[in-house]
Amino acid sequence: MGSEGPSVVTVHVTGFKKFHGVAENPTEKIVGNLKSFVEKKGLPKNLVLGSCTVLETAGQGALGTLYKVLESAIAERENGSSAQGQIHFGVNSGATRFALENQAVNEATFRCPDELGWKPQRVPIVPSDGAISRTRETTLPVNELTKSLRKTGYDVMPSDDAGRFVCNYVYYHSLRFAEQHGIKSLFVHVPLFLTIDEEVQMHFVASLLEALAVLN
Repeated sequence: MGSEGPSVVTVHVTGFKKFHGVAENPTEKIVGNLKSFVEKKGLPKNLVLGSCTVLETAGQGALGTLYKVLESAIAERENGSSAQGQIHFGVNSGATRFALENQAVNEATFRCPDELGWKPQRVPIVPSDGAISRTRETTLPVNELTKSLRKTGYDVMPSDDAGRFVCNYVYYHSLRFAEQHGIKSLFVHVPLFLTIDEEVQMHFVASLLEALAVLN
């Protein structure tokens, strides 16, 4: 790209509503407030915040909304818009730090029913992908992003285990779609606001967007 400078990237984000054991999902609030937060804070010139969508905490039941988000990114790109990326946020209620998920596994084993009552056990997420041991990895440099965010002062780690619940389910579909369509996808696990408060989490998300803009 040389002297042209970095190309513009549009990032679409998703979070989740409440689910079993988590009455208030921090990612619902983060995603709901993100547009107004970054308008006040400002974003790098080459980064556009696209859609901000809150998904039902469900496997199959969330796919319709998820695919609308994913497909709208492709439509925007075909209309001459910028490069497209997806960031999905989910809560890990037992976590004490942020985690950037490197991969998803083709296995749905839900420890409790999702919000629509589905409780699969050792079921392939995408049967045509083969065994439940099949993994898909993000093409984003998780270790590089982690280092950059640590330098900014956040307690964040790379992770190879997004669980086997709804977070992993959504991420697997998103990574598969991203590979098919040449876009980027990342899943980020955040703690509860009791562990890391809302303001710090909002700043973390903005810093993550800035780190992605630098990569681009």
